[in-house]
Formats: sequence, C-alpha cells, structure tokens
Amino acid sequence: MTSGSVSIRQICKAYGSYQALNGISLDIAAGEFLTLLGPSGSGKTTLLNVIAGFERPDSGSLLVDSAEFITKPPHKRDLGMVFQNYALFPHMDVFANVAYPLKLRKVEAGALKSKVLKALETVHMAHLSGRRINELSGGQRQRVALARAIVFEPKLLLMDEPLSALDKNLREHMQIELKRLHRRLGMTTIYVTHDQQEALTMSDRIAVLDGGRIMQLDSPKNIYDAPNSKFVAGFMGDTRFVAVRGNGSTFLLDGRVLRLAREPQIAGNDAWLMVRPERLRWQGNAEQDNRIEGTVTDVTYLGDSYMVSLELREDTEISIRHTGSETVALPAPGDQLALWMSPEASVVVEGARL
Repeated sequence: MTSGSVSIRQICKAYGSYQALNGISLDIAAGEFLTLLGPSGSGKTTLLNVIAGFERPDSGSLLVDSAEFITKPPHKRDLGMVFQNYALFPHMDVFANVAYPLKLRKVEAGALKSKVLKALETVHMAHLSGRRINELSGGQRQRVALARAIVFEPKLLLMDEPLSALDKNLREHMQIELKRLHRRLGMTTIYVTHDQQEALTMSDRIAVLDGGRIMQLDSPKNIYDAPNSKFVAGFMGDTRFVAVRGNGSTFLLDGRVLRLAREPQIAGNDAWLMVRPERLRWQGNAEQDNRIEGTVTDVTYLGDSYMVSLELREDTEISIRHTGSETVALPAPGDQLALWMSPEASVVVEGARL
C-alpha cells in the first residue's frame, strides 16, 4: 500500500452566492485518522466530496502523495468510500458486494476470493458471505460497506457519517471497532461526522468546520480542553458560557479575579468562561479555586445520576451532575448553591455576544 499523505491548499467551492468552502488548507499525514466535524452546512461533506472527486473545486490544490488529484476522475483516485446509506447492491450477496471493486480492477479469480475473504474476516463477516443484503441488520450492512471499501487496499479511506443510521449502543460499539481496525490497517482515513463524541473517540486529529472554514485543527484533547473560540467550545460537549469582564490576562467573574492555569488569547472584550458539568465541583478552596453562585432551578433524574441546573445572573444557566457519591446532599429547586472550578478547569474563550 502506498502512503496516502494528503495536502490541501486554498480549496474554494461556491454554489451560486453560497460559499461552501472558503480557502480550506490542511495537511493529513499518511496513516492518520482525521475527522471533519461541524454542524450542517459547515462544508465538511463538500470537502470530503472534493477529495473523493465527486465535486470539482473552483480553485485550490489537492495533492495525494505529491500528485495533483484535482483533475483525476474518482475511479482513478485509488480511494475507498463508505457512504451514509452504505450504497450496497441489494441484488448481490455479501461476497459479491465486497468483490465488486476487485472485479472492476480485473483481479484474477483466485486472488479475488482470497482478498474478499480477508476483508470479510477483518470486519467479522466471513461467516455471512452468502447472505443477501436485505437479510442483514444495519450494523452488518455497515461492516459489508467497510469491507468493500478496504478490499483493494486504497490509499485513502473516506467515510461520510457511516454510523448515523445505527442505534446508540451499536454506534458506540462500532466506534471502537473502527478505531481498532484503523490501528490494524494503518490506512489514511478521513471521516465526516456532526457527532462530537464520535470525533473525540476515534480521531488522531479533528478539524472543526463552520461556514466553509476550519475553525480549529488539533488533537481531540486540545479541541475539548483548550478550544480556541466560543464556537468550538460550544460545539464540543454540554457547554454553557458565563460572561466575564476584563482583557489581557486578568478577567473578573462577579467582581472576583478568575484564577486561570492558561492565559487566554482574547483580542477583544467579548470573553466567556466555558462551563461543563464535569468540570464543576461541589467543594473547593476559596484561596485557590473559582466560585460560581446561583439558584437551583431543576433537579433531573438521569438514572446513573441527577442533573442539577442553576440559574446565575443575566439569565445564564449552568449544570452539574450529582452521582450520590458526593459528601453534599442533593439540593432542591430554590436552594442557593456555590460551585467550584479549579484553575485548570477554568477556560476563557472569545466569542461575540448575542
């Protein structure tokens, strides 16, 4: 298998007055698992289609192993693709579906059978090679689509929200399966999703897109722990924002100086404290931690825990989980409550006020 490194430079694509991609540039290392993450209309699927050859950009360059791909038709790009709806052939059995790319490449019968069975074994579907597609579950169809995409050992594996049709438990199981498969095959993978947890679970790096631009390109940990803007922070996890005052390296919350482990990069005056349930604590040290006070509005039972919602000033709301292992009693609506955040958990980001 060749390396499959990708270099994208200033890719632009417009549909009339709508700018779907606005100067996208990034490099993808050979063997990397990169996820394109963003809301509907952010440009992630358009970018994947440009890489696949289904869309021709208005301008820019796409290099794969230093070869220009913009002018290459899709069938000459040596890539495998798994679509959202799997795009399997219902009149063929599992074996024939997986064999199809090899037949197009005129692979000899003996080698074809060996490659198909190897691909099916890789996705744990060899025992169902004679089944019809309509006799398979959603998870099994997803595995067949994946086997078909990898059977000819392509340079790139492109995946367009392949798990979105699966139920929650199966989707989470398949995330782990795909991560293990990528580790075993070492195939350069570009994955599109709008699901933050999916991106965090599977990726080496994540590119967060909005409005046809890359807002942040980083490791899952940095995307989650150190977002570079309110947009990225708000798109990752259950995030709420509390307005803070100040500039430079000093910010105030309710008149108190925020203790921060990292100095934020804030160019203007629109600064926000990023608050997530798991970063709040029930108890803290007034000399070291940051205190947030509010009134309990709701206590919601979630099964394994309770979600406690607090209303702060200016109609701002935050939440914290109560698991029962805390040394504090479960509060009730109307209670006044003080919560705490360590300096490491306190992250200030920039973003326009509504």
